[in-house]
Amino acid sequence: MARDDDRARVVGAAYDEEAEAVGWFGPEVAFGLAFTFVRPGQSILDLGIGTGRAAVLFRAAGLRVLGMDVDPEMLDACRVKGFDDLALHDLTVRPYPFTTASIDHAICVGTLNFIRDASPVFEECARILRSGGVFVFAVGDRTENEPAETVVDAERTGTGEPATMYRHSARQVGEWAAANGFTMVRGLTFTVPLDRQRTTSQQITTYVVRKGEGTSDG
Repeated sequence: MARDDDRARVVGAAYDEEAEAVGWFGPEVAFGLAFTFVRPGQSILDLGIGTGRAAVLFRAAGLRVLGMDVDPEMLDACRVKGFDDLALHDLTVRPYPFTTASIDHAICVGTLNFIRDASPVFEECARILRSGGVFVFAVGDRTENEPAETVVDAERTGTGEPATMYRHSARQVGEWAAANGFTMVRGLTFTVPLDRQRTTSQQITTYVVRKGEGTSDG
């Protein structure tokens, strides 16, 4: 067990260090935008929790954090940070392992960039969130005339393999939100470097949407 924890710490530290080096402050942006709407003692589900960089901010603010991720190593990295309410699950696969109207809020920071069709995420958030809860999420931004799909070469991913990423327009995000009973509350667009040398960058928009009364509670 100690050896597994050591590996989890190494994996988590490497991921966190890379995020800092590149200049990825999406978790801090999401927390800042959500802070007005959350309260100590409430629950929040981090979808694609990764190493818990966003989760630690909400935990420090007094919320009970639940996490979900498709990568077991990411969940192990969260466990050594003290998170234990974790589920191994793919965000694109319904249903999520949570009961209807059982969680106050949800966040998803950095994961929707790897999902072409985010409608299952919105549908499941609408189901599991309580009325009035907020869903805070970040997406790669694009205009209607720009392609949704972009390939990040192996040199910039840091994994030795290229990665396909997806950008979502404001219209598409609005349609996903409205179709599932969410009201748009606020959004913030900022620029994120894609490598340590800051040679390339992309626009990210973080949105806050709120679940309306009586939507998808069963």
